[in-house]
Amino acid sequence: MLVGERMSKPVITISPNMPITEALNLMKKERIRRAPIVKDGKLVGIVSDKDLLNASPSPVTTLSIWEMNYLLSKVTVSEVMTSNVMTVSEDTPIEQAARIMADNKIGGLPVLRDAHVVGIITETDLFKVFLELLGAREAGVRVTALVEDKLGELALITEAIAAKKGNFISFGQFTGENSTNKIVTFKVKGLTMEEVKAAITPVVKEIQDIRS
Repeated sequence: MLVGERMSKPVITISPNMPITEALNLMKKERIRRAPIVKDGKLVGIVSDKDLLNASPSPVTTLSIWEMNYLLSKVTVSEVMTSNVMTVSEDTPIEQAARIMADNKIGGLPVLRDAHVVGIITETDLFKVFLELLGAREAGVRVTALVEDKLGELALITEAIAAKKGNFISFGQFTGENSTNKIVTFKVKGLTMEEVKAAITPVVKEIQDIRS
C-alpha cells in the first residue's frame, strides 16, 4: 500500500499571507487540523491549528477586544508556520510515512508530485488503515497468540484454519515478548470461537486472547 492510495485529496492549502484568524476559521470550517502553505504553486511551509491557537492572545490579556482583533489581523500565517517541512511522494510506502511521522512526532506529511502539493497523509488516514488491517469493522473471531519466531510458524496457523474451512478477515504480526517469539493478531469468519481455538492450540505457543 502506497501513500497515494490513502492520502487526503484534494488538499486544502493556505497562502502565507493569510491572517491567522482567517486560517483558523478555514480549518474549523473544513474540519482539518493542519494545512500546507503554498506560494506561487510551491510548498513553503505547513501550519497546524495548534500553531494558530498558540499565536492568539491569552484570555487573561489586558487588551480590549478591538485591540486584539487589530493585532491579530496583522499576524499572518508566514509568521507561525513551520518552514522546514518533511514531505513524501505518492509512491512512498504507507509504513514509511507512518515511521517518519512517529519518529518525528508530527501529525501529517504533505504529498508532492514534481514539487507540487497533491495531497496530505495524516494520522487520521493511518488510523483508517490500521482499522482495515485488523478488520475492526467486520465481525469474526479475533485471536491474539504468541508464536515462535521461526520459519513456517505462520503457515501452520493459516493451514490449520483453512483445514477447518475458515476464512481470514485480517492477519497482523507484531513484536513479541523477546527475540525468540512474535505476537500475531488475526480475525477469522466461518468458524465458532471453540472451533478456532481447537484448530490453532496445537500450532501456537500460547493463545493470549480470543473473542467473538
